Amino acid sequence: MTKQRTYNEQTPTMVGQTVTIAGWVHARRDHGGLIFCDIRDASGLLQVVVHPDQPEAFALAEQLRDEFVVEITGELTQRDPALVNDKLPTGGIELVAQTIRILNRSAALPIQPFSDNQAGEELRLKYRYLDLRRPKMQHMLRARAAYYAAIRSYMEAHQFTEVATPILANSSPEGARDFLVPSRVHPGTVYALPQAPQQFKQLLMVGGVDRYYQIATCFRDEDPRADRLYGDFYQLDVEMAFVEDGEQVRQTMEPLMKQLVADHGKQLMTEDIPRISYQEAMDMYGTDKPDLRYDMRLIDVTDVFTDSAFGVFAKSAQQGGVVKAIRVAGAHGLTRKQIDTFTELAKKEGAAGLAYLLFDDEGDVKSPIAKFMSELELTQLRERLQVQPGDGVFFAADTRKKANAVLGALRVAFAQHFGLADDSVVALAWIVDFPFYEWDESQQKIDFGHNPFSMPRGGVEAITQATSDEAKLAIVADQYDMVMNGYEICSGAVRNHSPEVMEAAFGALGYDSTYVAEKFGAMLQAFTYGAPPHAGCAFGLDRIFMVLTGEHNIREVVAFPKNGSGVDVMMASPATPDPAQLKELGVTINASTEE
Repeated sequence: MTKQRTYNEQTPTMVGQTVTIAGWVHARRDHGGLIFCDIRDASGLLQVVVHPDQPEAFALAEQLRDEFVVEITGELTQRDPALVNDKLPTGGIELVAQTIRILNRSAALPIQPFSDNQAGEELRLKYRYLDLRRPKMQHMLRARAAYYAAIRSYMEAHQFTEVATPILANSSPEGARDFLVPSRVHPGTVYALPQAPQQFKQLLMVGGVDRYYQIATCFRDEDPRADRLYGDFYQLDVEMAFVEDGEQVRQTMEPLMKQLVADHGKQLMTEDIPRISYQEAMDMYGTDKPDLRYDMRLIDVTDVFTDSAFGVFAKSAQQGGVVKAIRVAGAHGLTRKQIDTFTELAKKEGAAGLAYLLFDDEGDVKSPIAKFMSELELTQLRERLQVQPGDGVFFAADTRKKANAVLGALRVAFAQHFGLADDSVVALAWIVDFPFYEWDESQQKIDFGHNPFSMPRGGVEAITQATSDEAKLAIVADQYDMVMNGYEICSGAVRNHSPEVMEAAFGALGYDSTYVAEKFGAMLQAFTYGAPPHAGCAFGLDRIFMVLTGEHNIREVVAFPKNGSGVDVMMASPATPDPAQLKELGVTINASTEE
């Protein structure tokens, strides 16, 4: 007769019944005449009591140790009122064991998942299958499954069709290095693991799919960070046919993001999600992914110092640069050492140093540079930045781009120092109108800003009429990102569905039609057969989940992540391949690390 396993969470409703549970020994207590065991399964803990009048079960109970896997059958009974554990849902009952089966034994664990003192990340990742036993990780796995279910439910309700796209694909310019897979049947050629399903989803639009989505695995060989996984990650990939304006995509997807925020018990900063142009974001916040939970905007004060006696600022103002400032409430209390730390950060962003003014509790200014400023300049600064007693004002004088970068980094650092970001609040914003082209410092030439698949505002004429680098850099695309608490969580655009525009976009960078046909032949050909206008976006699901769960390390929200160096220490990969495999593929490996 087949035994029906009972989950621990069910047991409070089953008092008086004989049931079978299975799980791990969480704790064992030998009270001489009685043995108590806490048995843990995926749903919770249940106390089991073993009496000596069940000699076979009692003998087995004496052998039990933490993390043994067991199956126990017995009768569920009420605990004595004095022994009820109010901290557990099952704390009012216990299972009186009749039979015990040891399904598997456990060696002493190399990490202790249930200890308050957790092992370091590297050790936890090496034994991730044990680390996953932690209640927090169990909760994460279930919460992530519910998160995916909510997404799928929303997409299906809005007439999107889920379509799986290939994993073995071709190289596509998405801004990172590809992972390449050598082909055995076609020696000398490689597949590329997709950085995104970009070309496939656009081809689905040509194929008559009106609304597509996929929870897609994407592969990018880029350096890991606290907010970026190495190797593979997951995105909600979306595309909509017969769309010529990105606003339609934004309005379609906004309710889902708001729903996910509510589902995770967070509060929206504003119900109306703002639209901020890329250039406005850079000028106001020094970044295209601003954290809007705090204000602290960058203020242009160049005009204040046009004829200043303070030479550094005057020179910048007179020679085409800018002087920008940021007001930091309460900064008067910063120590010299703390200011030195912020100065080092400014230097890392390219500043020569960090100029600042501190205002004491009476509003009087204290600063090494104050003596170089006139009373008029100080008055204008107080008014322009709305300075209050106890505040500090920090400056950057350089090109607009560099000044924005310096103060943008300081803005984030000051917010962290003063605890301005409330993790219970989610601030969303759309950043729109990104540059179609941008200057690549490493190559010393113009390149695509995001990717070549976006539609430039003004169409092909905007490209063909831009005859200088300056004119090309001024072209904007109907391209948009969503940001959440200072993280980019979505990128999208109205797509370029015209061969003429595609060839013009590449032609402006010096590539001929042969290059375009070689790289994007399938798309170009498809576009000649009646491609509808279309637009879409992709949301970074790991990063969104990290923010919604209050984590600050993305590896904590993935079941089996690689470490900060891109190594899977549990499975020991990457690994040196077998020579026979390489021979079969016709591949040799040069282990040199030289660039």
